[in-house]
Amino acid sequence: MKKFTRFYREISLAHMRAILIVCLLAFFFFPNFGGIKRTGDNMFLLSLNGKEIGMIGDTGKLPQLLREARLTLAEGREELILSEADFTVEGREVWFGKTDSDKEIVSRICEVLGADETEKLAPAYTVKIKEYLVNLQSAQDVTKLMQAALDKYQQNNEFQAEIVLDPTRELNVLTTFVRSSKEIREAAFAMPEAGVAAKLTEMTANTVSSGDKDFDDYEYGIVDLQYGDEVEIVESYVPQRAITPLADAIEYVTKDQEVNAVYKIQPGDTLSEIAITTNVPLDKLIEMNDSLEDENSVIKADQELIITMPEPELSIDRKEEIYSEEDYEAEIQYIDNDNWYTNESVVRQEPSAGHRKIAALVSYHNDKVVETEILKEEVTMAAVPKIVERGTKIPPTYIKPISGGRLSSQFGRRRAPTRGASSYHRGIDWATPVGTAVVASCGGVVERAGWGSGYGYVIYLRHSDGRQTRYGHLSKILVKPGQSVSQGQRIALSGNTGRSTGPHIHFELLINGSQVNPLEYLN
Repeated sequence: MKKFTRFYREISLAHMRAILIVCLLAFFFFPNFGGIKRTGDNMFLLSLNGKEIGMIGDTGKLPQLLREARLTLAEGREELILSEADFTVEGREVWFGKTDSDKEIVSRICEVLGADETEKLAPAYTVKIKEYLVNLQSAQDVTKLMQAALDKYQQNNEFQAEIVLDPTRELNVLTTFVRSSKEIREAAFAMPEAGVAAKLTEMTANTVSSGDKDFDDYEYGIVDLQYGDEVEIVESYVPQRAITPLADAIEYVTKDQEVNAVYKIQPGDTLSEIAITTNVPLDKLIEMNDSLEDENSVIKADQELIITMPEPELSIDRKEEIYSEEDYEAEIQYIDNDNWYTNESVVRQEPSAGHRKIAALVSYHNDKVVETEILKEEVTMAAVPKIVERGTKIPPTYIKPISGGRLSSQFGRRRAPTRGASSYHRGIDWATPVGTAVVASCGGVVERAGWGSGYGYVIYLRHSDGRQTRYGHLSKILVKPGQSVSQGQRIALSGNTGRSTGPHIHFELLINGSQVNPLEYLN
């Protein structure tokens, strides 16, 4: 029994020595094993998107490990990969434990992210035209889009679209540039000149003017083609679904879109002429503008109207040399007559159209002509101008002869108010109390002032434009025949004299001896 106890003790001591030796060896030769700490969690179980990926001793390395994993996943691929990375960390305080190496953690992160891949970001070119943004797959697609906008206005492919760095931008932003085929050929075969040759080229370049050219010397057709809007292009990464097919982008960019524009009314414009000029139906023009009620609405020079004009998303400016033969009208020649009123005119010579040949440089914004420059003109038959003699004096105006009053009888057919009265009223009546001031509707000379049959007390005024006004049923006359009066001057008091059914003022306006409706001439 004593031998067995002593033997057991010797085994226990040997066992304890072995454990101590192993611990010392682990402490010095196996640093991946955690040492004894009593300061809290010293090892961490790491999970990614709900899946355990290993044990880590320092959570501060997680961002770096994630970056390494993403770079490893992206290696050899053109597209960027989007995937969720949701880490959870469970801290533990242990006496002994083994952590996984960084390489093992990165490998397991790649496995989880690859399995949980949500979306790929593909390389693309983002094109910005005004407020429109479109993503295209390649630089070649961008060039084709820009070329399609040019080809809408050209047939022979003389102008080519190029993508270049924008020199006005500090960042790596691209833009578009247009070069003609002629420029491309000249650049390819250009030889540098120096000395006498360069001087001769400079001198001869300035010797040819448009006045020396014949009609056959012009290069008819498009001579310049440029983009009318700023285009910005940047390289980007976008989801594959955000890349627009080239055909769809071309259709949207080149197709005419309806946009609101402003038309400034010019002197002499009419609504029907504006509708024809702007190619906007008259009813739609009225509908878009609150200031217009119908086709008879009054418009004034410099007034602005909203019009809808078709324009593509990417505008194109072009210049085109055009040859034409046309009949033309000479400008009207006027002879001013200071003794006539401005509403008087007489045609002294009837016009006759002429004929001419023209070489012109026409500038367009899309399909709209913005400027025409005549390069050469040859008149084959001179036009005969229309000659008009016209007055320069401002014609007199007419005002209501009383203040207030009620319109009691209109001009024209009526039921005779009293026996012996005419059923055709040759003036207008305003009911007003006896004694209301009556003023001259227009400046003139008193032709008659006194009693008139049917009129009672009446005044006739003769005006400088040859017209006459009459004021009847007065109670008192304040002027005499031959007296000159000014517009608005008091000439009488209203009354109820003559053939009258009540206090009122009877007013007439005569042109060339015949009564007309005064309401059509009063201001």
